[in-house]
Amino acid sequence: MIDVVVQALVNGLVSGTLLAVPAIGFTAMFAVLRFPNFAVSGIATLGAFAGYLAYGAGLQMAGSLAVAFVVAGAAGLLFDEVAHLPLVKQGALPAAIASIASGLVLENVVRLGFGNDPRGYDRPIARDIRLGDIRVSPQQLETMGLALALMLAVFAILSFSRIGKAMRASADNPDLASLKGIRPERIAMIASFAGMGLVGVGGMLLGLDSSIDPLTGTRILLSLFAAAVLGGLGSVPGAVLGAFLIGIAEELSVLVVGSQYRAAVGFVAILVMLTLRPRGLLGERAY
Repeated sequence: MIDVVVQALVNGLVSGTLLAVPAIGFTAMFAVLRFPNFAVSGIATLGAFAGYLAYGAGLQMAGSLAVAFVVAGAAGLLFDEVAHLPLVKQGALPAAIASIASGLVLENVVRLGFGNDPRGYDRPIARDIRLGDIRVSPQQLETMGLALALMLAVFAILSFSRIGKAMRASADNPDLASLKGIRPERIAMIASFAGMGLVGVGGMLLGLDSSIDPLTGTRILLSLFAAAVLGGLGSVPGAVLGAFLIGIAEELSVLVVGSQYRAAVGFVAILVMLTLRPRGLLGERAY
């Protein structure tokens, strides 16, 4: 029984690592744009399929991830500029509702182009690494390494680059940032492109660990939102912490209630956190 629990914890760490990348993109956009962008469901799917096509065309992993980032970032920026940001002045709710519609549009565009059949990345098959009864595949370790490298790169950019500092300033106090010469429109565009790019990369990383289909992003939307709420909407470290907690909780819940109730973990996490600590574990917009 102990080995089963440890295996679930290992699987949860893998899931949490992969979920953390799109969670960072989601929460970074919320911090700057001031509304929850649920179009991430469609963007994650689009990024997964863009990376799938690039990888199938012969690009290496890094090149395929770059394609997923650019395609997802460009599509996300287009939808934000056309459909979401014009509604933010009327409040976060209209923009959030519009983003749900955008996600559905993207999902059905992918379905029209690729059909409903699952597709997998053609990766070499390797023997699992075993430590006693605990197993982890080399592909999972590679995917986790890519996700961790991306997270470190994001933290470095936010901490040390001019663009990152401008994004943090705009998220903390947009009026003061404007007085300092920071253009909020430009920062919003950068946040939209980079955030959606990370969501698209996250969709590809999740696809590398399993398979992809038009519902890839929809299936992770609740977990993604729960991770951001749990850690604190607008907090990048909080998104990472929330992703790990949700990933581990989902895997452990399978041992207790079965896989059919796995999605309920996200609902419970959101309800408990909004009731007991609405700001999340690490507070709002804490970098």
